[in-house]
Amino acid sequence: MRRISFLSSVILFSVFIILSGKSYSQQSKVESCISEMMQQSKVAGLSVAVVKHSRLIYTRSFGLKDLESKAPLSNDCIFRIVSISKSFSATSIMQLVEAKKLSLDDDVSNLVGFKVRNPKHPETVITLRMMLSHRSSINDSEGYFTLDAINPDKNTNWAKCYNDYEPGKGYQYCNLNYNMTGAIIEKISGERFDQYVKRHILDPLQLYGGYCVDSLDKTLFASIYEYNADSAKLIASPGAYNPRSAEIANYTMGYSTPVLSPTGGMKISATDLARYMTMHMNLGKYMGTRIIAKKSALVMQTQLSEEEAYGLAISTTDKLIPGKTMKGHTGVAYGLYSAMFFHPKEKFGIVVISNGCHPGYSDGFNTVIRKNGGMLV
Repeated sequence: MRRISFLSSVILFSVFIILSGKSYSQQSKVESCISEMMQQSKVAGLSVAVVKHSRLIYTRSFGLKDLESKAPLSNDCIFRIVSISKSFSATSIMQLVEAKKLSLDDDVSNLVGFKVRNPKHPETVITLRMMLSHRSSINDSEGYFTLDAINPDKNTNWAKCYNDYEPGKGYQYCNLNYNMTGAIIEKISGERFDQYVKRHILDPLQLYGGYCVDSLDKTLFASIYEYNADSAKLIASPGAYNPRSAEIANYTMGYSTPVLSPTGGMKISATDLARYMTMHMNLGKYMGTRIIAKKSALVMQTQLSEEEAYGLAISTTDKLIPGKTMKGHTGVAYGLYSAMFFHPKEKFGIVVISNGCHPGYSDGFNTVIRKNGGMLV
């Protein structure tokens, strides 16, 4: 599982106070503390949303949407949430499994349309379940922005895409797994990946977001900034919202899918992401709308890798809030940090997204958190 940034950690600890029913004055103190720590730690902006008992009880945005214009960040701003996007892909697969259009134990070769076999273990079938849990033995060494990377007919170095261990016997986080998954969703459903997610997940939940930049209101995008250690400044990362319009105009269903980035391309606000998270917290249902069956939600949340505690795009961790085992996912790319975690039994959850901050870590947490976390809880 990807490590949590300072910003994610600060908000997760801070929101614990809100969830514990602390007074308004204490809540204000926490918010003041967050603002002060943002100034100290080179943070552009952050949005946070908190759910308790299936209800959105707190939303707040701090800092700036854009450093150049000084425009403030607001709760309706949308971000590229990077790897949390994988859960939308896995949710889509579970819908197709429920419709009996495929199985988690299907041979990926038969689903994606070209041979997917580790040459060191040619007799071992690589299944969809293995890909969704990063136990496929596939890696990103040849890239993941095109399926050509692993297609034997397109890349003479395709064998480098596989690790030495047998599929199903090891773990490596791999973005190519999920871009291939997106292509499979297209082949099985007959719908372009972004349109499938919109029609079957976003629209039923009444959420605004998507994978295709050109289909969204760009004035809502929060600019993303990457911390430059040499200059100690936050530098704009415009590539995060590259529309890739030319590639989409020449799209091949079931193969061009990586241009939409099923592995990390969802753009959505923290508030709407919290509503989506609540659906998973409630085992597939939100506000009377069922997206996946309870059984499917439990499959996604059940860890298959003991070391990494990863299920099907849902991780398990006890390192965010003392004494609480949380389920969810993080995202780190372009300078953006995102975290979406919920407690399945106590029914509370937290979403936090930063559009840029200092990336320092210590034992999985930013050093500022290790110093100041006790004050917040």
